[in-house]
Amino acid sequence: MTTPPNPGDETPAGAPIAATPADAARPNATPADAGRPDAAPPGAMADGAPDDIAAAITRGVCRLAGALGWAPLREVALANGRRADVLALLPGGAFAIIEVKSGPRDYLSDAKWPEYREFCDRLYFAVGHDFPRELVPADAGLIVADAWEAHILREAPEHALAPARRRAVLLRFADLAARRLAGLLDPGFAPGGRAPLRGD
Repeated sequence: MTTPPNPGDETPAGAPIAATPADAARPNATPADAGRPDAAPPGAMADGAPDDIAAAITRGVCRLAGALGWAPLREVALANGRRADVLALLPGGAFAIIEVKSGPRDYLSDAKWPEYREFCDRLYFAVGHDFPRELVPADAGLIVADAWEAHILREAPEHALAPARRRAVLLRFADLAARRLAGLLDPGFAPGGRAPLRGD
């Protein structure tokens, strides 16, 4: 079962997550999951290619977001040229960016992740169960996920966006979400333009 953040539940950095019979059974995997093309098999996290691992983690992150009342949007281009793996709108109007890392090599090859802070109030890293957690900086939140669920192990410190930047991010979020929904409802939908990627 997906659980909301609990500051008292933080696991020490680098400590393994104990496997349980419930974990192996994945009780919250639904019958519909098995027939979905994006459904990851039980071994996908351990044996999959980095892209498959990242996709599984992203799926779990979005499920967690839904359980917390967040509205997640995947693959959002930012005004500084970066692309947020998941940009989530929180109930109070704050934004969280969740950067998904498939493994240590993926994390260590990305030296520009601090640039995401300019476009969110909270920054998290989402990783798999076997990721060495000591790599994740203490000033970012930590989420551990697989294809079925995710848990916040460490909350992200808040760094409030400036009002002008928040408005720009909100407009971009709403525009992109509306266009994606229109495309799903009507495959023939052809957007004539898009919101400018302005930083302020």
